Amino acid sequence: MQARRAISRDEREKQNAALAAHVLTAVSGLSVIAAYLPVGSEPGSVQMLDAVVHGGVRVLLPVARTDQAGTPMALTWAEYRPGELLDAPFGLREPAPPVFGASALAEAELVLVPALAVDRRGNRLGRGAGFYDRSLGIVAPTTALITPLYVGEIRDEIPASPHDVPVTHALTADGLVTLGTGTWRA
Repeated sequence: MQARRAISRDEREKQNAALAAHVLTAVSGLSVIAAYLPVGSEPGSVQMLDAVVHGGVRVLLPVARTDQAGTPMALTWAEYRPGELLDAPFGLREPAPPVFGASALAEAELVLVPALAVDRRGNRLGRGAGFYDRSLGIVAPTTALITPLYVGEIRDEIPASPHDVPVTHALTADGLVTLGTGTWRA
């Protein structure tokens, strides 16, 4: 996170513009994708999501909640509508209701998954809560799980636990990188 914050604002904007162009290419012809709203210095932008929606693709965004004991639950999903975001727990923003169940993720033909870094096998370094690992098992095996990153955030190896769900691809300003045994084709 420290290295990510050290990237200049101009460089982040340049890389985010390139990421947006790559995402628009990747979602061309798709009906539904799942994505995330970037927090802080995370790659991506609301403008990128706006462009995807204006291109005719339905975008589902996560709604993160914990149970009464504070344990992260599987993500539920709501449809992104530009200009209709609400403040949410954990300092996040999320779409306005209605909120669909966790099974709504099965509709996604492509999922953009946040991470701090990935490795060549598809292991993802998240923020440690496990919301996505509890959720990604529902997608079809042929659904692309793509992690937008800044250049230099693909590592040789990242520690993984048995419950971690690997991603199929990384996307940087330089383009799409197939990881592990990623089978999806853009």
